[in-house]
Amino acid sequence: MQLKIDLHVHTRYSYDSLTTLKELVFYAKKSGLNGVAITDHDTVEGALKMAKETDFLIIPGIEVSSSKGHILGLNVQTPIPPKLSVEETIEKIHDAGGIAVACHPKAFFKGSLGKHVNSKFDAVEVINASAFPFNYSVKHGRKLASLLGIPETGGSDAHYAPEIGHAYTLINAEPQIDEIITAVGKGLCKPFGKPIPFKYRLKRQILKLKKVFNV
Repeated sequence: MQLKIDLHVHTRYSYDSLTTLKELVFYAKKSGLNGVAITDHDTVEGALKMAKETDFLIIPGIEVSSSKGHILGLNVQTPIPPKLSVEETIEKIHDAGGIAVACHPKAFFKGSLGKHVNSKFDAVEVINASAFPFNYSVKHGRKLASLLGIPETGGSDAHYAPEIGHAYTLINAEPQIDEIITAVGKGLCKPFGKPIPFKYRLKRQILKLKKVFNV
């Protein structure tokens, strides 16, 4: 079975995101997704809470702020401390039963890992719909994954609900979390996607400013 899953989505449990559970499920279904990975910044609280409140497939995860850049932990249900080294962060993700993905490794303004990506990672996020510049990010992400010989993934990195599904991963697996994670680790997946349109990026910034100033 082939599943269409956005492996990088933020909710209101991330300091810089606006998305509620209701919005997440609505836009995920609108995009034709079979599921999403909730990967909030340095917390699993939202992922665990939201997974209990819907029948929609949600993979619990986290985006960890390591000392050298951001790392996705997929299928992680316990917090991973920030500011650890890349190697320590990967180890703790593995100890928690998850897989470690080098997210947006070659994008600007995103806490990218750059040269700190190594073969200890389980995958590289090659397509990130929020990355800038998009084509540069995809090109160098693919080159990096090929050089290291590890799987490629894709995700929207959505911080605003309409952005969900602009990038995703097709995964050959049954719709169970363990099966999906195993398939990604084995490379039974392929990323697809396009950059988030400017109108959504602009709308997101306006809404965030309104939130800050209580407008």
